[in-house]
Amino acid sequence: MATTQYQPRLKSKYREEVVPALQKQFQYTSSMQVPRLKKICINQGIGDAVSDKKLIESAIKEMTTITGQKAVPTHSTKDISNFKLRKGVAIGVRVTLRGDNMYEFLDRLIAAALPRIRDFKGVNDKGFDGRGNYTLGVTEQIIFPEIDIDKVSKIQGMDITFVTSAGTDKEAYALLAEFGIPFKKK
Repeated sequence: MATTQYQPRLKSKYREEVVPALQKQFQYTSSMQVPRLKKICINQGIGDAVSDKKLIESAIKEMTTITGQKAVPTHSTKDISNFKLRKGVAIGVRVTLRGDNMYEFLDRLIAAALPRIRDFKGVNDKGFDGRGNYTLGVTEQIIFPEIDIDKVSKIQGMDITFVTSAGTDKEAYALLAEFGIPFKKK
C-alpha cells in the first residue's frame, strides 16, 4: 500500500508551471539553470524593546504563529548611548524558512495576507538588490489571518526577503511573478 507524500501547492506549481515558463522566456537549455527560491527570511525590528522586554516575547509568539517555525530574538552588537541601547540586548525577531515551510508561507502570503492590505494595488518592484534577491516591507503584522487582532499589543511591521538563485533582478522578478506575487503594473 503506497502512501502519497504531501507536497505544498507552490512546490508542485514550480516544477510543473514555473520551470517550463522561465525556460521558454530566458532560453535556458537545462531545467537546472532555472532560478529557484532558496529561502525566505523574515525579520522584525522592535526599537521599543529596549525599555519593554515583553514586546520581544509577544513578537516571537506572533512570528512563530505566522510562519509555523520558531522565531529567534536578534541582539544588539554595540552600545549606542543616544538610544539607551546596551550590547547584547534583544532588539528584534527573525526567522528563516526553507523547504516546505517556505512554500507554505509564500502560499499564505500571496493568497491570504497581501489581499488584506488596505488600498492594495500590488507590491512595489523596487525592492530588488541587484543580485536577484527581493525584499518586501509589510507595515502591519495583522494582515496575516493567523494573528488575533484582539491579542495584539502593538502594531509592528516586518521585512520579508526572498533569496533566489537568480543572477539578475530581471530573472528574479520573472520567478516571483510566476509564483503569483502581485507586482504593481508599470
